[in-house]
Amino acid sequence: MSDHNAHWLARRDAAVSRGLFPGMPIVAARAENTELWDVDGRRFIDFAGGIAVLNTGHRHPRVMARVRAQLDAFTHTCAVVVPYAPYVEVCERLNAIAPISGEKKSLLVTTGAEAVENAVKYARAYTGRSDVIAFDGAFHGRTNLAMALTGKVVPYKAGFGPFAPGIWHVPFPVAHRGHTVAETMAAIESLFKCQVEASRVAAIIIEPVQGEGGFYIAPTELLVALRQLCDTHGILLVADEIQSGFGRTGRWFAIEHSGVEPDLIAVAKSLAGGFPLAGVVGRAAIMDAVDPGRVGGTYAGNPVSCAAALGVFEAFAEERLLEHASAQGARVLARLQALKAARVGLPIGDVRGLGAMVAFEVVTSHGGNESNAAGAKALAAACLERGLIVLTCGLYADTVRLLWPLTASDAILDEGLTMLESAARELA
Repeated sequence: MSDHNAHWLARRDAAVSRGLFPGMPIVAARAENTELWDVDGRRFIDFAGGIAVLNTGHRHPRVMARVRAQLDAFTHTCAVVVPYAPYVEVCERLNAIAPISGEKKSLLVTTGAEAVENAVKYARAYTGRSDVIAFDGAFHGRTNLAMALTGKVVPYKAGFGPFAPGIWHVPFPVAHRGHTVAETMAAIESLFKCQVEASRVAAIIIEPVQGEGGFYIAPTELLVALRQLCDTHGILLVADEIQSGFGRTGRWFAIEHSGVEPDLIAVAKSLAGGFPLAGVVGRAAIMDAVDPGRVGGTYAGNPVSCAAALGVFEAFAEERLLEHASAQGARVLARLQALKAARVGLPIGDVRGLGAMVAFEVVTSHGGNESNAAGAKALAAACLERGLIVLTCGLYADTVRLLWPLTASDAILDEGLTMLESAARELA
């Protein structure tokens, strides 16, 4: 470790709560598109994207131009005190792209957890019901209600209870681990018979592709069945698209691949290209079920972040980033499948992806299915040594996820993949 990195990491340890994950043993100095440089001047290719925040890359020119113009105008009025045009424009854009038929409306907040909690508030207000069904392995945030919805104990929930009541979890289907859609739907029916009546359930919330849970893709069969179940019982279907949304999968929202319409969608992360912005978009009747003054926040829908989001929309249109996501995802999946098939070095298990939301599992033996969390951690460290930043995830911490910017060139994408392959091949 360089003296500059060591210096800042020592200061971090002395000043910052130890509860914050320590992250990479480097300290960022600057970044541009797919590249990041640390305080010692070393270059890295960024396949983490600030945890799926940088679909348009670091400091996209369209985003930065919008931000600079907004900084010269004003930075804060509070949207519930003096409204402003960028807030309205972002809501109009969200309403236009949301895969929900009929009239739509939106709310802007600051974080993904806020978006999830407000989606639940809307569902409860509209239905007059209290309870919510979520899934094992889900991640919905770190506030109290969001932690209750999250389906992973360590590190997110351990020691932080009690949590909000009225939250129920059912298994998420993962075919290669033997968990089927039929079992999931049977678990919900059992829940209705043994734990909570369907008439008390306000919403079912699901990530169309689980994020922290391991990039497991919700089968279309499941989403269709959930939509039918919700329609039968008057329950709202909420899609948490915080990590899977904004073009990551080759569509604006991952649920579009299934053809299923949710009632509400929670958005955040890449919505504003690196600036804090989140929101809820949904059917107008649901979004208008809450009386004025009952949602919002001091910084909710900050004008600088809203301006950044407008730059994101421009970048997607001008650079055809939805098409990029699909093409790049296919390119990366092919490389990973070839790495798995080579059976050399670190054993690779299930390889999966939807568009550019791609991940693979590290296992203990070639052709096996036993999780290898230590191997995944070692691979991430070996990648960093070569100049590539990747993240691990999954209920068993055995999954490596790849979240390169959709603005990455083919050359830099291939360079990063070559680093990953080199690291995997050299690890036994």
